Amino acid sequence: MRKYREEIEKYIEEHQDEMVEDIKRLCSIDSEKSEYVEGAPFGDGPRRALVLALDMAEKYGFEITNYDNYAGAIDLNKKEKGLDILAHLDVVPAGEGWSITNPFEPKVVDGKIYGRGTSDDKGPAIAALYALRAIKDLGIPVRKNTRLVLGTDEECGSACIKYYYTKEKQAPMTFSPDGEFPVVNIEKGQLQGEFLATLEDKGDKRLVSIEAGTKVNVVPPKAKAVIEGFSVDEVEKEAKKVTKETGIKFAYDLEPVFEITAMGKNAHASTPQMGNNAITGLLELLSRLKFSHSKKIETIKKLYKLMPHGDTRGDALGIAVKDKKSGELTLAFSMLSLKADRLHGFFDCRIPVSGDGDKILKTVRDKFKDIDVELLNDSVKLPHEVDADSPFVKTLLSIYEDYTGLKGECIAMGGGTYVHDIENGVAFGAVFPGTDTKMHGADEFVVIDELVAAAKIFAQSIAELCG
Repeated sequence: MRKYREEIEKYIEEHQDEMVEDIKRLCSIDSEKSEYVEGAPFGDGPRRALVLALDMAEKYGFEITNYDNYAGAIDLNKKEKGLDILAHLDVVPAGEGWSITNPFEPKVVDGKIYGRGTSDDKGPAIAALYALRAIKDLGIPVRKNTRLVLGTDEECGSACIKYYYTKEKQAPMTFSPDGEFPVVNIEKGQLQGEFLATLEDKGDKRLVSIEAGTKVNVVPPKAKAVIEGFSVDEVEKEAKKVTKETGIKFAYDLEPVFEITAMGKNAHASTPQMGNNAITGLLELLSRLKFSHSKKIETIKKLYKLMPHGDTRGDALGIAVKDKKSGELTLAFSMLSLKADRLHGFFDCRIPVSGDGDKILKTVRDKFKDIDVELLNDSVKLPHEVDADSPFVKTLLSIYEDYTGLKGECIAMGGGTYVHDIENGVAFGAVFPGTDTKMHGADEFVVIDELVAAAKIFAQSIAELCG
């Protein structure tokens, strides 16, 4: 039995109901990024979530620091830096298709808390707070400080944590409960591609507009196009074939314009194979319709050939690569807008550690240039890797094994966390192997028993890493 384990387990279990209520309170705030207002750099929702979380911590006896509503910090003590825990309070858009509860009306059903942010990342953030509470209230002796840092812009570029590190130095050890157990020591490289094109149009049968996608890191569940010169029968004939082949469904609205809506299934862009991309499903249908000849239609068809429906590995673009350490490259066509003659879009590509980011960037740029589409990116985010044999990582794995009885091993993921640019930073939980929390999708949830286990593991980690 590890030292302090009995006390930690008892404390967390006794405070389980209180922890669930704190998560529900925090998840009732819509903290999706919105327009800047004075005092709220990422909008009022993220600010309110941060203020509430810091108020909770202060009530529990911790010293707090608010970094201009970009991020907040909760300190275990005033000793030298030992461990930073980085979590975030912003969320992706609510999206559609919720069936258990409304996105910001968290609800407990069958041992799970449903609601946007319960898994990503408010639930794990509160689990980390309760781990700090356990160490403090139990009086477990530590020689160094553990600091819980709460950011508010992780889903849209992590400007919050960049701002924080202009004020503070990195701790010797850092983990983020914004990934999976056991330990994520590798995060793939990333190319969030942005492209533009100017397209001429003519003829009676025209593509008027496209509007699809909400975030570059989300596989879109819905995509819309407005067309002219077609009958419903013409479109429906082809749409039925596309539905049969892809699973994408279509709906039509004829007033005041002929609007087609493609409906798929969303997913995180790092696991595009888990979704069904509405953009590529829509483009498959549009490529089959007999439009009047124009550069607009020809370019869109060529673009679609480079990122066709179901190609989540970059085969058609010529960038597919994989390795044993970090798996396959992934590709998600995530946003597309066509208004008048202006085409503007985004894709999300996650690159294994063996991938040559510069070569991939050049390949995509050249392929796009060949079809008169301009790629705006000039760099690729490099992969992140921490030594699996470091004492820090080995301690985390050992604690995980003891508390769960499961094998502790390092894994790689395509998703990016706050630790991507932290020298000795890993993701550590809070999702357990085999659990799909529907993160970024409808009916997102967290399993209460698993979050309780995570809080225990976090507390034991604090005790041993800083003790």
